[in-house]
Amino acid sequence: MIGYLTAILIFVIISALIGLALNLQWGQAGMVNFGIFGFFAVAAYVAALSAMAGVPALVAALLAVIATVILSALVALVSARLREDYLAIATLAFAEAVRLFLLNETWLTGGANGLPGIPRPLSGVASGLHYELMFLGISVVVLALCFVFAQLLTVSPFGRVLRALREDDLVASTLGKTTLSFRVRAFAAGGAIIGAAGSLHSFYFSYIDPTQFGAFVTAYAFMAVIAGGRGSNTGLLIGAVSVMVLLEGTRFLKDLMPFLDAGQAASLRLILIGVGLILLLIYRPQGFMREYRLQAKDGDVS
Repeated sequence: MIGYLTAILIFVIISALIGLALNLQWGQAGMVNFGIFGFFAVAAYVAALSAMAGVPALVAALLAVIATVILSALVALVSARLREDYLAIATLAFAEAVRLFLLNETWLTGGANGLPGIPRPLSGVASGLHYELMFLGISVVVLALCFVFAQLLTVSPFGRVLRALREDDLVASTLGKTTLSFRVRAFAAGGAIIGAAGSLHSFYFSYIDPTQFGAFVTAYAFMAVIAGGRGSNTGLLIGAVSVMVLLEGTRFLKDLMPFLDAGQAASLRLILIGVGLILLLIYRPQGFMREYRLQAKDGDVS
C-alpha cells in the first residue's frame, strides 16, 4: 500500500510540474499550448538518451531542461503572430510532429518499442521501497524549486507584464512593453519546468515509449489549471492533487461495486470524472484560488 501511495504522489508531482508550466504560459501569459505533451516527450527522451549514453542523471536532466527551453523559445518565435485558436492549433501540430518523429525514427528513439533500461539516479544507494521513498523526496525538492521559480516570476514585474499582455497586448505595447520578448521568455520559462517534469518521468519509469505522451497529458494539465484557478500557482497544486485523486480514486469502483463488469465500471468512472469537473465549474468557476494581484496598502497613492 505504501508503494502504491508513493507512486501516486510521484504522479501527482509530475502532473503538478506540467500544470505549473501551463499556468505560466496560458494562465498568466494567455498563450494557449495544446501541444504541451510534445515538449514533455522531448524532455523525457533527451534525459533518457543522455542517461543511457553514460551522462550523469543531473547533467542529463539539465540537458533536457535546456532542450525544452530552446525548443519552446523557437516555437514561440515561429508562432509569434498567432493568437488563441491559431496558436493552439500550431502547438498541437508541433506535438503531433514530435510524436510521429519518436514513432518512426527507430534508430534514435526505438520507435514503438520505446527506450528500456533507462538508468535510475542513485540506484546504488537504495532499492525497493526505500528507493521509491528517496525518489519521492527528490521529486518534492524539484517541485518546490519549480514552484518558487514560478512564484517569483508571478509576483515580479515580469509576471505583471504577462498578465497585462494576457488581458490586452495592444495596451501593454502602447506602454512600451515588447510583446514578442515577453511571450518568448514566458514560453521558455514554462519549457524549463516541463524539462524537469520530463526528466522525472523518464528516470522514474526507466522505460518510455510514444504512447506515454498523448493528448491526455495536455487534458490533465488544463484540468489542473482550471480547477486550481487560472494564474494561481498555489491553486494549481491543489487542482493537480484534486484531479489526480479523482482520476485514481475512481479506479476502485470495481471493488466498491462488485456487481459491475469491467466495461461498466470503466464507463461509470468516466461519468463520475465528468460530473465532478462539471460541478466544480458550476460552483467554483474561478477555481480553488484566485491569482495573485498586486495590492496597494492603505495610504499608498496609486
